[in-house]
Formats: sequence, structure tokens, C-alpha cells
Amino acid sequence: MELRSLKGFVMVAEELHFGRAAERLQMAQPQLSQQIKALEKELHVKLFERNTRSVTLTEAGEAFLDPARTVLIDAELAMRAATIGRAGIVGRIKVGYAGASSREALPTLARAVRVEQPGIELVLLGQIYGGAAVRKVLSGELDIGFARYPITNDGVSTHIYEYERLVVALPSDHRLANEASIDLRDLAEDRFVSFPGTLGSTIRDATVHLALQAGFVPRILQEAPDSYTILGLVAAGVGVTITASSVQHVNFPGLVYKEIRGRVPHLAAALVWRRDDNARDLQAVLNIVRHAMPQPLAVPDYIIN
Repeated sequence: MELRSLKGFVMVAEELHFGRAAERLQMAQPQLSQQIKALEKELHVKLFERNTRSVTLTEAGEAFLDPARTVLIDAELAMRAATIGRAGIVGRIKVGYAGASSREALPTLARAVRVEQPGIELVLLGQIYGGAAVRKVLSGELDIGFARYPITNDGVSTHIYEYERLVVALPSDHRLANEASIDLRDLAEDRFVSFPGTLGSTIRDATVHLALQAGFVPRILQEAPDSYTILGLVAAGVGVTITASSVQHVNFPGLVYKEIRGRVPHLAAALVWRRDDNARDLQAVLNIVRHAMPQPLAVPDYIIN
């Protein structure tokens, strides 16, 4: 069984389309089809049901998919180990992050790992909110997660790398758009756009926390899965939102950011990992984290935790 056959199978299983899979593999579609047929002949099973309209995995194909992926990962690690030699650390670290708020921190980490530990591959998995990141680290689905305080589970260790201000985002034609700063009480009657309440978003939790402190329950009438979509909806006039200063690089027409009046609330942004995970590749990445993303010396006087 050849690795290229396994790779072809995995690509088709992911795309469920021979044309797109062949394009990703940079090969001709007939060649890929022949490769899959040869693999099925070798295994004496049918891996795909295919007709002119669709491609689906058979039961045998579904059972074969995860082991095939594992073989490809192990083969890649073996080749990297041979290239780096005995002194290098070889591994694969799964990192979960949310999106826009990790725009600066994630490339910093990825570049530092690539330079200092080229044998370690970072697998970057997006759309994972802070609360969900902690759960996925504890379950073993992630090795490292980008999260924000409050983090209450003592099964994880944390490294704070930034304190993010919370700010208000408004449509540019909002009645308060020309104010220098916003008193949150003035938003009591506004419609809010925020993250879904069921996915562990610390920004969503902070929004509710700050609104209640200001004396009202926020009317969250629109939910969206990421900061880019939320801010796009705000720019379109759907509502207002409370967000982190780390997303202020998103600059849609019709969107303005305003500081919160009074004591400025902050969230502590952190990396989390399982406390009992002593894997050599993880510890090597954590050593890089500590100097590439040092903990801030100045601590704000108002941190939501």
C-alpha cells in the first residue's frame, strides 16, 4: 500500500468530489480515480459510492479514514525526524483559536516555533471560543488553546500573554457615534449583536456581565459565529456590540469603535494546556511561548474574572 494512495483516498474523503481532490493533489482526475480503484482492489472493499451526482463514503471507507490519516501523520513525522536528526524534537501540536482576536498572537507563536523547533508542526484549528478551548484541551482534542479569563478548571495550566480592553463597536450613524466615550447605561435600549450563548464565548459572557453592572439586560437579537461577521452586522446597522481591543484592526465602512467610560474593563488573554501533559513536544512549545509571548508586566486595575 503506497502513501500516495492513502493521501488520494483521504483527499477524496474530505472533498467528496474527485475533481476538487485531484486539484488539491495537483494531479489529473483520471489518475486519481485509477489510484482509488487500485486501492479498493488491494483492500478487497469498496471505499466510495459514486455516481454522476455525488460521492459518499461506504461503511468500509468510513472505518478506513481515521487509520489512513494516522498513517499519513506518522509518515510525515518520521520523514521530519530523519531530516532533523537525533538532536531535534519532532511532534504535532494542535492549537485551537477563535479568529480575529488571535490575529497578532498566533503568527508570533507560529513563527517562533518554526524557527526554534522546525520538527514540530502546529496544526491550527479555528472557530474555537475560549470556553470551548478549555474543554477541548481537557478532552485531548487540543494540546493548546487560546482562551480568556475567567478560567476556573484546575485541570489546565495557563499563561497570560495580553490584557485586552473591552470597547464598544457602533454603526457610524448611531446616535452616540460622535461621543468620545460611551456610558454603557446609554445602550440599555439598543439591540446587541454577539456570539452564540452556547459555544463558550468569554466576550458574550463579558457583555452580559457589564450590562448587568450598568443596570440592564442586553437585548441580544442577532448572533454570529465570529468577530468579522459580528462587526460586519454592526457596520450594517443591525445593532451594537461589546468586543475586545484586539479586533480593532477590522475596519469596515460604517463601523466605529468607542472606549467605555469610567473604569476600563479588561480581559486576560491566555494560552491553556492540560496540567498533566508532559509530552516533550508540548513542553518545547511552551518554552517558546514563555519568551516569544511574555506575560505583561503591567496589570490593569479592572479585570473581569
